[in-house]
Amino acid sequence: MTLLFSYKSIYKTYGEDAVFEDLTINVKAGERLGLIGGNGSGKSTLLRLMAGEATPDAGDKYLKQFTRLVYLPQEDRLDPDKTIEQTLFETLSCENIDEQEQYQRVKRIIGKCGFEDEHLKCSQLSGGWHKRVAIARALCLEPDIMLLDEPTNHLDIRGILWLEEILKNAPFAFVVVSHDRCFLENVCQRVMELGKCYPEGSLGLNGGYIKFAEYRENFLEAQFKQEEILSNKMRRETEWLHQGAKARTTKAKYRIDQAEKMRLELAMLRNRNRQTGTVDINFDSTERKTKQLLTCKDVEKSINQRKLFQGITLKLMPGTRLGLMGENGSGKTTFMSLLENKMLPDSGIINRAENLKIAVFDQNRSQLDPEMTLKEALSPAGESVIYKNRSLHVVSWAKKFLFTPSQLTLPIRRLSGGEKARILIANLMLQPADLLLLDEPTNDLDIPSLEVLEESLLEFPGAVVLVSHDRFLMDRVCNNILYFDGKGGSGIFADYRQCLNQEKIQTKDDKIKEKQFLSSSTGKGDNLTRKGTDKKTGEDKEQTKGQKNPQKFSYKHQFELNQIEEKILKAESELEDIQAETLNPKIIKEPETLAQTCILLQKAQEEVDSLYARWEELESLKMSS
Repeated sequence: MTLLFSYKSIYKTYGEDAVFEDLTINVKAGERLGLIGGNGSGKSTLLRLMAGEATPDAGDKYLKQFTRLVYLPQEDRLDPDKTIEQTLFETLSCENIDEQEQYQRVKRIIGKCGFEDEHLKCSQLSGGWHKRVAIARALCLEPDIMLLDEPTNHLDIRGILWLEEILKNAPFAFVVVSHDRCFLENVCQRVMELGKCYPEGSLGLNGGYIKFAEYRENFLEAQFKQEEILSNKMRRETEWLHQGAKARTTKAKYRIDQAEKMRLELAMLRNRNRQTGTVDINFDSTERKTKQLLTCKDVEKSINQRKLFQGITLKLMPGTRLGLMGENGSGKTTFMSLLENKMLPDSGIINRAENLKIAVFDQNRSQLDPEMTLKEALSPAGESVIYKNRSLHVVSWAKKFLFTPSQLTLPIRRLSGGEKARILIANLMLQPADLLLLDEPTNDLDIPSLEVLEESLLEFPGAVVLVSHDRFLMDRVCNNILYFDGKGGSGIFADYRQCLNQEKIQTKDDKIKEKQFLSSSTGKGDNLTRKGTDKKTGEDKEQTKGQKNPQKFSYKHQFELNQIEEKILKAESELEDIQAETLNPKIIKEPETLAQTCILLQKAQEEVDSLYARWEELESLKMSS
């Protein structure tokens, strides 16, 4: 594959800390590279260097001629007073393309990104849709290489799946920074981890995240074993060198030189192996023996006259690990507030065991005062904390969460999102609990911290209720998923895959019902239901239709009606595939191929319309019989 971009021998320091020492990264045409690493390993810094928004102390940069590189940072820089459409047109205002091409490109991207109203201002959008606008703006520029820094931040599960489809079918190369392991597995064909535990500052492998994780584990295990072997060998050489003068003089000079090289190599190995430290997460439990900690029966809740959920019945017992899933605004956080007793249900009963101890992780980080110091946040009582009935000095406690003594005087506002998350987890660990309520605890946590969090939750003897978009963690930790459909419904599923399948079925059913409704109401004045009356005549439409067509609804018609839904879904799927083809930049640049594709698109659309018309005809016949 053609090399599009290369940055060789990067050196970058901040103060006395070296972020990169002789790091090299290459991006080839069609590359789908996932960039991972612990907090502070330099992932965002590397993307900024590649994008030209930061300068290294040293390094040789190469960008193939006419290659367009587009950078999508973590923070979305959008004008809140501009609409979605205005934002995209503004993005193209400096491009050397005519107005018609600008218009076509903007409309194509609006459709591709699923915006229902492109005239909404950015200030009116939720965090997830805000992120979609930022991604849409980058797509408008039709990059050859896209650099994406934590693009799944703020996206709900539906948004993440949408982005996965965009990247899996992308005609451009990309480098994406993410802690979402399922996302990395689904979209990346190569994974590269930054870390000072590796000889060259990074470790890479062709393949998805799961394959890389296994390779990394074997590599680090071999590196630790190498240190052990070299340490034993060095000890024998040192013992020999400490023998009398006669033994030293009879020793060949090259062996003494080799011993010195071995000593330096061992020092570097030890230094690398010491860089693999992870957060020490271990939640404290009350060890309560009660079989039922909390029960819900027919719980219902509405906010602002919008029903979030109803009829929820469940039991939380020791060992229960319940995941909550659903798109943003579907009621997950509200349900957590009911469990915590911060609000009451509209109807239904929630019973809690006597003196139930609940520890809560707040996704908004509202428990942290931005002006207090790290030391005050970790140890409000003074110089030590009590953890599992044992006193620990605040310095030792801070080291469990990878904080250095020099950081203890820093105000909270100067810490990263991942560091703030570690503080909240530290505070939770000081609270012996029967029930953990964790609302998006994985936000900003790096992969090593996520892995330790998983182990801790699996070992916690109480009950856990967990909200997260991290499918990898949910799959490994949760033994059931409570899914909120965003329309007042909910259901218990075995895992997140069943939830996603249910959502796909529901989305297709809703689409069919919507088109059926539109088909029945088009051109019929103020008719809003199947059995509305004609505004001019006052006659019942169903009766009129029955008079015009006295044919009776037969077994044959029922059989056709039973089969037609599957035909519609198949036809719509084919239509979507052809629509995707029309967005392919390669096809757009070939007028003949584009014309043929448009003909196929028209035929596919006619097939879908024909099936819906037949569906309506059969339904009308059935209702009039």
